[in-house]
Amino acid sequence: MAQPVVAIHDGDQENAEQTMRVDLAAAFRLADRFGWSQLVWNHITARSPDNPGHFLINPMGVRWDEMTASMLVKVDIDGNVIEGDGLVPKAGFVIHSGIFEARPEINAVVHTHTNDGIAVTALEDGLQPLCMEALFFYDNIGYHDFEGTSMELDERTRLATSLGANKAMILRNHGLLTVGSSVGEAFTLMYWLERACEVQMKVMASNAAWRPVPKAMCEHYAHQEADPRDITEDFRPGVHEWPALVRLLDRDDPSYRD
Repeated sequence: MAQPVVAIHDGDQENAEQTMRVDLAAAFRLADRFGWSQLVWNHITARSPDNPGHFLINPMGVRWDEMTASMLVKVDIDGNVIEGDGLVPKAGFVIHSGIFEARPEINAVVHTHTNDGIAVTALEDGLQPLCMEALFFYDNIGYHDFEGTSMELDERTRLATSLGANKAMILRNHGLLTVGSSVGEAFTLMYWLERACEVQMKVMASNAAWRPVPKAMCEHYAHQEADPRDITEDFRPGVHEWPALVRLLDRDDPSYRD
């Protein structure tokens, strides 16, 4: 499994929560660029560095392409608004709070409903080891059966159990979810998971016989990814990608920082 990756930014020690807000707003803008948004729905969240029992979430009705650091709402594990304006989406609160409560090492959660992602969630056998991108999730992904729109608080326990110690989860007939010790790690894992689902659906649509990566090679790849020998072999999600993606936003439109 991938080891935790913590994104380092200037000023972290001075204002950790503002740094987290900026990273989270950046994740929304980037996710929209990659085509992961669904009107105003779905959620990306981050634990508040100032209080592990609080987390930041997008308010209802805000498009991902217009998200800014100051728009994010801070809530506690019980759903009470601590800071910010706007309505807190019940389904987003249920899914994300359950994970934050169960996994104290997790600081960010990404949840998407893309076409290829949903298609894979509807497959009986789920994600298959058909490409390198899928191997980030070899023995590192959970499955959660569909329970309708996540409005019941007791589903939180079942969601956390389904995720287990993994870094990703397929919510059957629903969508994809990734977690990380930083926004950058959770976001980059979602990028690879989305790519793996897209590749899988293209392979299956070909109607040709397909060949999975052999189990022994999956295990070899997982070891390589989790334990790089030096920086040139380091492919842990978020280490190199996240700073590059933030630079892209800062070049084109830094308004997400507001």
